[in-house]
Amino acid sequence: MISLFWLKLKNDRIAIFCLLLLGIVVICGIFAPYIAPHDPTLTAVRNKFQGISLLYPLGTDNLGRCIFSRLLFGIRTTVFYGMLAMSITVLIGGVIGVIAGYFRGTIDDILMRICDVALSFPGEVMIFALVGVMGPGIGNILLAIILVKWTWYARMIRGVVMQYSNKDYVNYSRIIAAPPAHIMRKHLLPVTAAEVIILASTDIGSVILMISALSFLGLGVQPPSPEWGSMLSEAKNVMLLHPEQMLPAGVAIVVVVASFNFIGDFLRDVFDPAYHIRNKE
Repeated sequence: MISLFWLKLKNDRIAIFCLLLLGIVVICGIFAPYIAPHDPTLTAVRNKFQGISLLYPLGTDNLGRCIFSRLLFGIRTTVFYGMLAMSITVLIGGVIGVIAGYFRGTIDDILMRICDVALSFPGEVMIFALVGVMGPGIGNILLAIILVKWTWYARMIRGVVMQYSNKDYVNYSRIIAAPPAHIMRKHLLPVTAAEVIILASTDIGSVILMISALSFLGLGVQPPSPEWGSMLSEAKNVMLLHPEQMLPAGVAIVVVVASFNFIGDFLRDVFDPAYHIRNKE
């Protein structure tokens, strides 16, 4: 599988470009304090709406803050928090899905009924409702995303585990009295990796959009902390006089989300070759 990944990657220039781009974004986010030329929260009203220059690579906003510095630090609140939310979601959904698919019976019925209730509501509406109840803040956004999205992964992983739980090597492990935790960790979790990677790599784009949308509405990261959605919200107030203020954060969101989606499509090609066979048919 690893060799197939590298073989397809070498022949897919878009995937290579997206991986390099996301790698640069992550590195810039990690080293933002060393790369940013200014404090992202430092205001200087006399310098507001400065144009592009060596001192301000992307100009300044309505409070005289360096847009480039805020864009760099915004990677941490927008992209990194999105990746954190997806990691926790996959972990919780994976554990619950494996347990439900392996033990079945009453445990499976209880867990799947919980999933049915959660999945009966539109995900985005539920996230907005939970954030509205819990109050604004990035912590509440992450909690709402995790509470809503884990059910998708739990149900998907449960289906894969049920498909493989009666394989000969799993039955042999039961016969030799291998602990259930060992069977789930060694035999069942690995077979779910492909489906989880494909779904998570595509889903992270929607999580980033959700974090940005909630911050745009004032329910996410609170000022003066930099976040791409809140930067767009501040820029919309001067959109007619200074439309260029919308570009940095807006382009950053579009590029990062599109890159994750392209990577998701590429991973689907690698781990699910039957996808293209079905499409050709």
